Amino acid sequence: MPCDGVSRRHFFFGPLLAGAVPAAGFGSVPSLRALGYKPFYDKLNVAAIGCGGQGGVDLNDAARTENIVALCDVDEARAAQNLTRYDKAARYKDYRVMLDKEGARIDACTIGIPDFMHATVALACMERGKHVYVEKPLTRTPWEARLLQDAAVKYKVATQMGNQGFSHECHRVAAEIVWSGAIGDVTEAHISTTPGTHPTALQELPPEESVPGTLSWDLWLGGAGMRPFSSYYVPYNWRGFFDFGTGQIGNWATHTAGPVHTALQLGAPTSVECISQRGQSKITFSDGGVVRLDFPARGSMPPVKVFYHDSARSSDPDVYRVAGMENEAILPPANNLSDKGRPMGGRGGGGRGPGAPPAGGAGRMPIPGAPATPGVRQGAGGPGVRVFGDPLGPAQPGLLTGNGAVFIGTKGIMATSNRGEGVHLLPAARWKDYTLPPPLLTRSPGHMLDWVRACKGGDPSCSDFGISAPYAEWLSLIVIAFRVPGRLDWDSTHLRFTNSADANKLVKPAARQGWEMKL
Repeated sequence: MPCDGVSRRHFFFGPLLAGAVPAAGFGSVPSLRALGYKPFYDKLNVAAIGCGGQGGVDLNDAARTENIVALCDVDEARAAQNLTRYDKAARYKDYRVMLDKEGARIDACTIGIPDFMHATVALACMERGKHVYVEKPLTRTPWEARLLQDAAVKYKVATQMGNQGFSHECHRVAAEIVWSGAIGDVTEAHISTTPGTHPTALQELPPEESVPGTLSWDLWLGGAGMRPFSSYYVPYNWRGFFDFGTGQIGNWATHTAGPVHTALQLGAPTSVECISQRGQSKITFSDGGVVRLDFPARGSMPPVKVFYHDSARSSDPDVYRVAGMENEAILPPANNLSDKGRPMGGRGGGGRGPGAPPAGGAGRMPIPGAPATPGVRQGAGGPGVRVFGDPLGPAQPGLLTGNGAVFIGTKGIMATSNRGEGVHLLPAARWKDYTLPPPLLTRSPGHMLDWVRACKGGDPSCSDFGISAPYAEWLSLIVIAFRVPGRLDWDSTHLRFTNSADANKLVKPAARQGWEMKL
């Protein structure tokens, strides 16, 4: 195993297929077929659940190499472009009907829908033996993350969370730098995200509106409680509401925390606490704030404090100032390893390629085929989607803002940007003369192809649920910390807080009758 002696979780070679490896090896076609896998030379039959927005990006990514046989979306307007593009695929609005009618010819499903329905839909697919690619964040609650982790083992399917940065060269290099000892023992790390363009700090529910004829509102709500429709929710802006989304935690921290999770081999924290918050609401996420998580020692790695800075701006009173780096640009540019002899291969090499956003910027990828209107500010949801909040100003020297992370070690400081798509040491003078450690981890063919390979019996993908579910679990604790004050002590083994009944009410989601989940 390439990271022997480093990983407690068999990083990139997770336990997903343990006990399911054919006796003749993964190259044995008869054994693969017996296990339900297709050989590499056959194409997967893929169904897409969620065909607009990021779900559409995943669909098009899968279509580069595999067959698209069925499409499911409750929002005809949002999915219109791809419904037309793949007009020969069977079309549905209810994923349950699709799985019942098309299940015999579906091998795998991409799932790019609102956060609150990820676990429900993924579980239904896995129960039927379908491999699943689930957009980030994996789940909205820690209970759901554990459920999907257990389901992947039970049903022996290939899984992947859509946090594409895990497949990027810089993500792996960041881990290898830490493991080489270049910055010493890391006892503190800081993760930041930009402000989103979804609603925050609302003090009353959105106004009721008529349901568009192109939207199946009841199906969109799925397991959530019934409520009047509002364009504040659909499309995209649902992510700002506690009942539906995970705010910038699921939207961007799932990316920016990735290098921290991998390099520091984080498991479950022992406690989480919100130490500051701006614009608190009982309906939506706040305007921003800081949450601290404490992780115990991991093997030879010491305990570490991890601080999450939500929607960080240079004008915030709690903005993180990197000590001794007052004149330095904190976050690196994306795809910055070419001058270190490491090729940046674009999406095929795991990254976003030339379209990657600049460090410290919003880091949002345009919705394919959707032109922006000149002079009109476009949010992360794409053209025509309501935009909330003010844009982030330019990065300031010495301050951690934007999408990225900073590692504070006993021998130095390292920073990563966006999805883990840039990495450097601070100060810049040290990075200029630094020689990268030799590659230790396996390299990715691209995030979607990594999953496709696993679907065909290859190594488990780099963000399979054996890896991404524990990661999603601790990220979802940040959501709870923003809602329940005080230090919350977490018992991961029993999926409960030991000192807060209020926090425990948020560990598992409530579900409408008929939408309950269980293995």
